[in-house]
Amino acid sequence: MDHTVIYDCEFLTAEGAPHRFWCGPHDPDPVIAQIGLVKVGLSDTFPILDTLRCHVIPRGRDGARVSLDPLFIRLTGIEEDTITEDGLPLADALAKADDFAQGARLWSWGKDEFNMVAISCYVEGIAPPIPVTRFGNAAGLLLRAGMPYEDIKKTPSNRLSAYYGLDHPELRGHDALDDALSVAHVMRHLLAKGALTGADFA
Repeated sequence: MDHTVIYDCEFLTAEGAPHRFWCGPHDPDPVIAQIGLVKVGLSDTFPILDTLRCHVIPRGRDGARVSLDPLFIRLTGIEEDTITEDGLPLADALAKADDFAQGARLWSWGKDEFNMVAISCYVEGIAPPIPVTRFGNAAGLLLRAGMPYEDIKKTPSNRLSAYYGLDHPELRGHDALDDALSVAHVMRHLLAKGALTGADFA
């Protein structure tokens, strides 16, 4: 494979929901509303070959569209109009992500596949279209490349580029594509210096 894919997703939340593990009586199910993907070449200068941002129509267990909580809107900048105008059904968004990857493994900072695929598909009652074996945890790659475990535990995806002191256009935290780009820039840096190789992404 001559490329790999770094991805991120934004899923529904509300004030205090993370501390309650989304178990409060008014907390939304943490289904996805946005996917961001970055295709990185694994040879020569390790270029960014393509990017994709998909908005997803979040649906509850009854099949109805779920309203976005003000906290989610504030964090992500995604508004109801964004979903109305650009949102795709979950199955279509995942198919688009799979087509974008072209068979490559998909890496996130952590295990976003549990929200991007497992939880969201379970809530919508559809079979996951991408097998779990296609996903990888980028934190393991950075551990292999020498990032201290204690630093990995306390560094979110949107601060990874700053951690490595990388210079690139400003990125917005809690935007799925920008968070994926933050991780992708770090992976390109580590590939270029030889701390990682293309084989690590297989």
